[in-house]
Amino acid sequence: MLDAIQWSPELIRRYDHSGPRYTSYPTAMQFHGNIGPIDLVRALRESGKAQQPLSLYVHVPFCANICYYCACNKVITKNRDRAQPYLDAIGREISAISSHLKPGQVVEQLHLGGGTPTFLSHDQLRSLMSDLRKHFTLLDDDSGDYGIEIDPREADWATMGLLRELGFNRISLGVQDLDPQVQRAVNRMQSVEQTLAILDAARALQFRSVNIDLIYGLPLQTPERFAETVAEVIALQPDRLSLFNYAHLPERFKPQRRIADSDLPCSADKLSMLQNSITQLSAAGYRYIGMDHFALADDELAVAQEEGTLQRNFQGYTTHGHCDLIGLGVSAISQIGGLYCQNSSDLNLYQQSLENHQLATQRGLHCNDDDIIRRAIIQQLICHFQLNFADIEHAYNIVFRQYFSDIWPQLQQMAEDGLVVLNEQNISVLPSGRLLVRSLCMLFDTYLCEQNRQRFSRVI
Repeated sequence: MLDAIQWSPELIRRYDHSGPRYTSYPTAMQFHGNIGPIDLVRALRESGKAQQPLSLYVHVPFCANICYYCACNKVITKNRDRAQPYLDAIGREISAISSHLKPGQVVEQLHLGGGTPTFLSHDQLRSLMSDLRKHFTLLDDDSGDYGIEIDPREADWATMGLLRELGFNRISLGVQDLDPQVQRAVNRMQSVEQTLAILDAARALQFRSVNIDLIYGLPLQTPERFAETVAEVIALQPDRLSLFNYAHLPERFKPQRRIADSDLPCSADKLSMLQNSITQLSAAGYRYIGMDHFALADDELAVAQEEGTLQRNFQGYTTHGHCDLIGLGVSAISQIGGLYCQNSSDLNLYQQSLENHQLATQRGLHCNDDDIIRRAIIQQLICHFQLNFADIEHAYNIVFRQYFSDIWPQLQQMAEDGLVVLNEQNISVLPSGRLLVRSLCMLFDTYLCEQNRQRFSRVI
């Protein structure tokens, strides 16, 4: 079992840099416009030849109300009719993409995200899942990981019953904060009773796993009141919990301009919120998986980390990183072998492309040999907090210390500072460095520079 986190204010001050979350390497910042539909088609055909298992992500961008903190690709509308032309486009995309795959490629993982997937009507959800089952090999025995993001304000028992009937067995609930003052400041009023109703339905209907999302650093939050939210959420006993650091970037995300800088908690209070939350969650039996994620000790993520099989991709920490990931919908990203590609982020352009019988792939990249080496290293560190050099040397025919001679002095400095243990054979992240593992991963990121660092959130 991994050791518990050790809180080190000195290390946090020194290494709390801005940087990527490494759901991919290279990150989406490196995507370029020289990748198009033909690249995706070639990759899909190679995936079919290799009979690769699949992970599907479907992006539903619509929300009835705006949350001021949100940085997702979304469309705010109360007009439910806008969903049907979009679903028609996704239907065309499903048909086009599946035509290049083989029937034997099982969909091990499926996730509907957004936006608010339950913005869709029950009939539309049925139709979407029917389309997916018609064109892809979905599992019917409840053994797949089929999840959906839920806004408790947009769902009820009937919705949950439908989702279970359609094959979903995992849900992720957006909560963010239970304090009414904070909710009002971010325009997301959501009662504990609404959240509890969905949780009760999920358990009664035997959903396999429930995740709850929280955010610290929101306007009007204080360490004391946020601790109350965390305590209330622990009492709900979700299987997993995500504790995100709010990144205030109003110059990039227009809704955040409605949040007054003066309402944001100071850095010291944000640190207190994180420290208190870690203490509370650890005492309640939650394991720190990495980054912002916690899980009960018997959860699949915790078990995978214990067994050394945990992975990370655009869907976050996962046990299905070996699958080819296919993203469907506006802005969705696919990862197939060494290819990353992303659909247009403009809803109209996405729909027009599919109406014209063209895939909506707009940008991406082909990983080179160096990218693949660094991707393997970053994944190992961010999932397992250790790296054996011999594994990398054997897999990629390099001499680790020679290949990374330019960053060796920085690795030694991290070792002197107590972030890691470094020797000729491996790197091990110490308990006092686990919260800062992104800073370690950044050393292996050949694309990262001061200019683009500012486009990312801080580690803490």
